Amino acid sequence: MTISIWRYSHLTLALVSSLFLIVASVTGIILAVEPISHQAKGYAVENLEDVPLATTIEALKSSYDEVLGLEVESSGFVKASVLTMEMETLDVYIDPKTGEQLGEVTERPAIYSFATNVHRSLFLKSVGRFFVGLISLLLFIIAITGLVLLAKRQGGFLKLFSKVQRDYFELRYHVVLSRCFFIPIVILAFTGVYLSAEKFNLLPDAVVEQSEATVADAAPQYDNITDIPFFAETSLADIRRVEFPFSNDPEEYYLIALQDKEVEVNQQTGEIVSSGDYPFVTLASRLSLVLHTGEGNVIWSIILLLASASILFFMYSGFVMTLKRRKKGKRITKMADKDECEFVILVGSESGTAFDFAQRLYNGLSQVGKKVYLTELNKYSTYEKAKNIIIFTSTYGEGEPPTNARKFRSKFSEVQQPNSVGFSVVGFGSLDYPDYCKFAIDLDEQLSASDNFTQQLPLFKINKADFESFELWMIQLTNKLGFIIPVERPLVKKKKYKKVEFEVLKRTDLNVDDTFLLRLQPKSHIEFTSGDLLAIFPANDDTVRQYSIAKIGNDVLLSVKKHKMGRGSNYLFNLNVADTIQAAIDVNPHFHLPENSKNSIFISNGTGIAPFLGMISENTTQNISMFWGGREKASMEIYNSVLEKEASNHKNLQVFTSFSREGEKQYVQEAVLAQKDLVLKTINLGGTIMICGSLAMQHDVLDVLERILQGNKTISFEAFEKSGQLKTDCY
Repeated sequence: MTISIWRYSHLTLALVSSLFLIVASVTGIILAVEPISHQAKGYAVENLEDVPLATTIEALKSSYDEVLGLEVESSGFVKASVLTMEMETLDVYIDPKTGEQLGEVTERPAIYSFATNVHRSLFLKSVGRFFVGLISLLLFIIAITGLVLLAKRQGGFLKLFSKVQRDYFELRYHVVLSRCFFIPIVILAFTGVYLSAEKFNLLPDAVVEQSEATVADAAPQYDNITDIPFFAETSLADIRRVEFPFSNDPEEYYLIALQDKEVEVNQQTGEIVSSGDYPFVTLASRLSLVLHTGEGNVIWSIILLLASASILFFMYSGFVMTLKRRKKGKRITKMADKDECEFVILVGSESGTAFDFAQRLYNGLSQVGKKVYLTELNKYSTYEKAKNIIIFTSTYGEGEPPTNARKFRSKFSEVQQPNSVGFSVVGFGSLDYPDYCKFAIDLDEQLSASDNFTQQLPLFKINKADFESFELWMIQLTNKLGFIIPVERPLVKKKKYKKVEFEVLKRTDLNVDDTFLLRLQPKSHIEFTSGDLLAIFPANDDTVRQYSIAKIGNDVLLSVKKHKMGRGSNYLFNLNVADTIQAAIDVNPHFHLPENSKNSIFISNGTGIAPFLGMISENTTQNISMFWGGREKASMEIYNSVLEKEASNHKNLQVFTSFSREGEKQYVQEAVLAQKDLVLKTINLGGTIMICGSLAMQHDVLDVLERILQGNKTISFEAFEKSGQLKTDCY
């Protein structure tokens, strides 16, 4: 069964039942509060198994003129029904050892009665009960289809609780909460169906069939109930309900409902006169009621309350996810005929992200006058004038294609293009998942093996829809095509920052690469570490620029390249010693050096060296190897004073520099490759590799690391990418 059937079933059932589910969830939240507030009265009796039934009966008879009945609630409260001097029945909670009244049984609050009627039947009696049972069944199916979709997303049922991709709030917590509340929701739904079936007499007969027991002719009679073995040996933990005899007549019996059966007991001899076991249906109904209501268990009631609330969140988040998917996947209405287009963009997208990127490329190519055709991979066909086929695709589950791409591989083998075509594949995914961009990899291999297709650009993988990575791929594409393609950047929600005051301690002059160091001291206590970001506001408004932090002592050290038109860099360069600025710390936890990492390699170019200067200062006992690349030796001069000071305190530091315009004219990735034995040893020992600088450098370094790890038996490159040993912060 394809993923689309599961998804459409999940969505359709949720839409059909949405109004009823909202009502059921809201009333369910209210009703889940009732057992909690009831338990808060504090009348629960501990260790009921240590209290004999005889003790309680004796205490009641000595405390009240007449006792009609006794009930042990699932809450642990012991309730007695007694007759007052005014001949009125009074229900009270008692201490079962002394008979002392703990409190009266009050009338149920109206809000709970109202919520119960709505929850059970919507005030529509039998018709309403039918709808409630049906909605419970639909909720059960929705939960099951949701579990299948979750397993597909996480890469299989065995990986349900693996790391969740950090996506937008609604999607991320739709996944997180579904894992937490799947079982409670299934229990709620199943018990709701069961209880509705019981009300409509769809279950087997639950009548208790009493059978008379053999009574001894000369059974001993007792004057005191505490001496009767049955009452002395039966504890309150075994009791559900007791109906007292109306008189002392030996023909009047105690009617006692135990946990598993009902018995009639002679009040003078304690002999069981008749007995009847509860049928399975009765026991199942009782269990279903307890599980559905949370009666008698505060923790389970809280879980049910949260599960009911989560259903409301699932409806909201599912609605948001559907809108986002439809918005991203919105089709372009005016498009040239497919056989007239030079460029064909094929998309495989499950959540709409790949479609969004594809549309941006479509718009850019259209703006420069190119004829472009955009469609789903499932609709692949012949394209008479196509010279470039570009594929944007995500991966679903364990390397599976998205819904709108599942037919492509079979269609590709059937469809023969009339001309030779160049192709490029871009994969979208998350390194949080094991089969990162697997479907894109498979497509790239399939097209590469075809004689009619020529690879224009190597397979490109984009982690977590990172737009900067996409822009880097766009540079490669424009270089290949020979013309600029304008691409609109997505709108990013502005983050609220907590600004604090920093004082300028030192600013260096510009070096040959137009870079400078700026040292700042916070004027109040704040927590930060190397690898975090400093957010500055050069226009004194919401416009923000971020720079990677080196923590030296308690100061912030920034390495900044001054651009001619750079608003942030010019603002910082024009600062003088003792000036103050308003800035904010933006915590960047994914780029912190792990405390337990004994071996680390830092790789950077240009101003990307900044956080590593701080990490060297803060971690003097680790084995650290740092690679840095610049244009010429003079480019390194502004960092030497910092490095020399830190190196004197660091016995296990080695620095490898490379310069692209003098000496061996070497780039940093080439220096990394030259030290492949050191790199391989660090990786195999579980060490950390951190990369900071330009995105282009990052991709070149990753290519080198992949080359170094080819054939490595300890860990593959793909496993290394997902292991947490690799940390990047490039721009």
